[in-house]
Amino acid sequence: MTMISERSAPAAAELGGRATFAPARAPAGARASRRRASPAPGGERRPRRDLGRAALRVLSVAACVALWQWASMSRVDLGLVTFVNVPAPTEVLVAARELFGSPKLWLHLRSSVLRVLAGFVAAGVTGVVLGLVIGRSRLAEDTLLPPLEVLRPIPGVAWLPLAILMFPSAELSMIFITTMGALFPILLATIHGVGALDPRLIASSRSLGARPFRLFLEVVLPGALPSIITGMSIGMGTSWFCLVTAEMIGGQYGIGYFTWESYNLQRYPDIVLGMLLIGLMGMLSSALVQRIGAWLTPWHRPEEKGR
Repeated sequence: MTMISERSAPAAAELGGRATFAPARAPAGARASRRRASPAPGGERRPRRDLGRAALRVLSVAACVALWQWASMSRVDLGLVTFVNVPAPTEVLVAARELFGSPKLWLHLRSSVLRVLAGFVAAGVTGVVLGLVIGRSRLAEDTLLPPLEVLRPIPGVAWLPLAILMFPSAELSMIFITTMGALFPILLATIHGVGALDPRLIASSRSLGARPFRLFLEVVLPGALPSIITGMSIGMGTSWFCLVTAEMIGGQYGIGYFTWESYNLQRYPDIVLGMLLIGLMGMLSSALVQRIGAWLTPWHRPEEKGR
């Protein structure tokens, strides 16, 4: 207090005796420790909020399953949509118990995962390279994009006869169809990511002496990477979407083959079980791609949705 009074005395004399005292400030170290000790805004609420969101998602799935069970057991017939022949979740659960007790399950899963993974890697490499080139070159856009746009709307089942004619083995034909399913989401997302780059960023890099290859590798690719990850996540889902079409060609194992065989043998619970397995594997693999993408792009964090 003595030091504060002595320092404030000249100011009090200039202000006509009305001394104004500023509150004493804590040392910088104490302020830093106080900031570290104080929790971040909303930090305590976040685990509880995440738990509530997870519970809400589980409840939404449970509600859909309960509605499905009721419609199948009641044999609801709405005219346009009927559940008379649709198996109930309890019947699908019995079929799942039999499949999970069979050694064929792991053969089905391994065959499908390898096919989807091979097709996804081929689509990822091709789509990213073509997307970067088309996004940066007007000549490539005029020469490569039109035929690709013609091929893009063709569904996987339409590629089936041509794939059999083009490739010497059924395995390569199946991989080709899953590749075509994942290619175009990755390609279009890459083109969009390159096109969305700020032109000032490119101009600044060039003015600083960046060579074309380093500009491509250190500016264009990192800037487009968030869009590329989004396209890869969608492409992984479409690879699984095309799996049933791919495994219609032949073979003895695969989730798509299991689903198609169940349809031919009229094992309706197994059809639904195969569909659910494809959906579950697609969801998990897409989530894995998103996790890897978040690890590769630590600078990109999407804004959290408001309530």
